Amino acid sequence: MSQKAQQLADQVFQAYDTQQPIPFLNPEADVDEVLGYQTQDALIDKLKAHNHTEVAGYKVSMTSAETQAYANTHEPAYGTLLKTVLKEDSATVQLDKLFAPLIEPELVFVITEDLPAEPSIDDVLNNSQLAPAIEVPDARYEDWFPNFTLGDLLADNTATGLVVVGESVAQLDYETLGNVTMSLKYNGEKIKTGVASEVLGNPVKAVQWLSQKLASHGKALKKGDVISSGTFIPPIKAEQGTYTVDYQGVGSVTVTFE
Repeated sequence: MSQKAQQLADQVFQAYDTQQPIPFLNPEADVDEVLGYQTQDALIDKLKAHNHTEVAGYKVSMTSAETQAYANTHEPAYGTLLKTVLKEDSATVQLDKLFAPLIEPELVFVITEDLPAEPSIDDVLNNSQLAPAIEVPDARYEDWFPNFTLGDLLADNTATGLVVVGESVAQLDYETLGNVTMSLKYNGEKIKTGVASEVLGNPVKAVQWLSQKLASHGKALKKGDVISSGTFIPPIKAEQGTYTVDYQGVGSVTVTFE
């Protein structure tokens, strides 16, 4: 771990600790992808120690051309999920405990057996369950969305806030999974719809990409890991009130912000 990564992680951790957002690290810190992931690793070590928690899994970000364009990149990015960021269905979240949270409807994969570095579609489908989820991205930077660079995003653990996860169900077949539709309601009123194929054509591809990317960093997807696989729609700002997402054939999940 480079000294620079440790120093940058200290800056981001300070924002977590004080609940005060910081300016972007770039362009001054010149954080590229390599330094960004190194900083993320250093930050996760600090958060694990501070919160007395462990890694629960990963999230895949920027799974559409639109979101990749924000960060001027050609592939997704991953963040590390700690057990403390996972919330159960119907969770109530205090908005003043977050910075500038967003709402992203996502499907979660729960890995049931260790995956190889380059898993096939069948490897993913045969060794996972599915769960409805709402990701709540949140970053420690001032005026962060959509103004971040890739390095900034990676250094702040890819804007990991919370992930609200519903009940797991049996995995679907590949075609059915790609065609899962979702309906997002805010205080009971439908505001957005989307389809799973918005996630790299099929959310399975997000898990395949993640496994390969982790392997390049000396990591692997293990039994029990929770993977938030990518949003069905461009993110929207989280407001006070209740959000419910219904996923066809998978189930629903709800979160309330106070």
